[in-house]
Amino acid sequence: MQLTRPRTLPGLMMDAPLLIGTLIDHAAAWHGDVEIVTQQIGADPHRYGYRDARKRSAQLAHALHEKLGIVEGDRVATFAWNTYRHFEAYFGVSGIGAVLHTINPRLFAHQIEYIVNHAGDRYVMVDPHLVPLLEPHAPSFPDVEGYIILADEEHMPQTSLRNAICYETLIADMPADIAWPELDERAASSLCYTSGTTGNPKGVMYSHRSTVLHALCGAADLSVGENALATLLAIVPMFHANAWGLPYLAPLVGSKLVFPDPHLDPARLYAIMESERVTTSCGVPTIWFNLLAYMKKNDLRFSTMKAIAIGGSAAPPALIETLERDFGVAALHAWGMTETSPSCTTGLPKPQHATTIEERIVRKTTQGRVKYGVGVSIRDDDGNALPFDGVAQGDLFVRGPWVASGYYEDDEATAAAVTADGWFRTGDIASIDSDGYVVIRDRSKDVIKSGGEWISSIDLENVAIAHPAVAEAAAIGVPHPTWAERPVLVIVPKDGTNPSKTEIVDFLTGKVAKWWLPDDVLFVRELPHTATGKVSKKTLREQHAAGKLV
Repeated sequence: MQLTRPRTLPGLMMDAPLLIGTLIDHAAAWHGDVEIVTQQIGADPHRYGYRDARKRSAQLAHALHEKLGIVEGDRVATFAWNTYRHFEAYFGVSGIGAVLHTINPRLFAHQIEYIVNHAGDRYVMVDPHLVPLLEPHAPSFPDVEGYIILADEEHMPQTSLRNAICYETLIADMPADIAWPELDERAASSLCYTSGTTGNPKGVMYSHRSTVLHALCGAADLSVGENALATLLAIVPMFHANAWGLPYLAPLVGSKLVFPDPHLDPARLYAIMESERVTTSCGVPTIWFNLLAYMKKNDLRFSTMKAIAIGGSAAPPALIETLERDFGVAALHAWGMTETSPSCTTGLPKPQHATTIEERIVRKTTQGRVKYGVGVSIRDDDGNALPFDGVAQGDLFVRGPWVASGYYEDDEATAAAVTADGWFRTGDIASIDSDGYVVIRDRSKDVIKSGGEWISSIDLENVAIAHPAVAEAAAIGVPHPTWAERPVLVIVPKDGTNPSKTEIVDFLTGKVAKWWLPDDVLFVRELPHTATGKVSKKTLREQHAAGKLV
């Protein structure tokens, strides 16, 4: 029997679109004097409040539309560090319906040239310190109409960039108020390209709706402890997955927002954290390892830091334990990717898992619990769903309101990543337990397949990094005539140390399965990294095959 669906009874709620412009409006109205601080290269910090930021974002919006003819859907790129002017672009560009395209200046030349042309950028906003880096690429951008230098007239650099415009001059005579247009909340707001090691970068097009929803959930995740969101230090670059959403989250909750200079020297970072009374920050593991090593060497402590979010790559247990035990800071392990805005999980233990520090640390070494709004699935090679028992592991799929439904103007990449039933293939191998804790076992392309069994390169690295003489570690699979692949461990020793292969293998023995022990341990001065700071295991495998890993 076919049941007739009853007529839907509408709710009597106002329909207000979720738009990025409303975030800066809210901050200006209710947190207008809360500071945004930019640590500038070779100059005193720049300070102003959200009220001033909103005024200048409005001036930029008027200038883009009225002087440069930018309209809804046009792409405006940024090639810049974390600064207050870059922050203004986040709202001034997206607020009028244009698309903010953030470019990673650390990408390879051919990648930068590809994404500017593929995105169809009309203008590029460029940090004055990055002008020399951008100039060689400009002849390859035939459709770019001009370059907006993020400086005042006094600090305008000499440049060969055609139609170079001074940012402060551009906005100076524009109105300092604006009624943001009421856009479709599903309209494109910003564009960020992935930087994979193979093929062309792929564009992820965020919407106003996805961005605001992601910020709302992020605010809930970072509300750890009293006043944890009082002051945020945005170490994550604004060109990398929207600085993990911090430029949107901070105005939403009224946090003081601090942008460090791009050098990220440990001594400098510590000084900023103390002088600005930072309570929360986010960054990749390398940042925190370097900072904590500096602090231990100089017998320093945090005076205000309450929570540190770790992402970008797996956080070794040794890092989480050091933060929690030695420095009393809540470590928040998170997982996500550019295609997920980026956050999908956060390491907040349930009450029953936080009764002791030992139990809390164990739970925090996972990638965390699945966030509301995100659906997860793990599947075997045949596409069959696997149980959430913490044991079964398979390919991780996700979906949700801030997960990409495809790649911008790239049907082939979309078809490879998105299933017919609407799930996004992450490329990670994971297990999930019944409480929603996700453990990323490896990238599918990096897992070591030995004798029909999987060896997690991440787990092997996490154990190795706990050795007191190891600064960085990477495990790769190399061809083997009998076992298909066997692990090789590549290590960067800490300064002043000289560990041996035997010493490292002895340290691993008993901490991992015997058949996981590496067939070889190689020592190098540095590991190759991608443009986003991750270890490039593809490069390591190529170097090993060519006999160049020495």
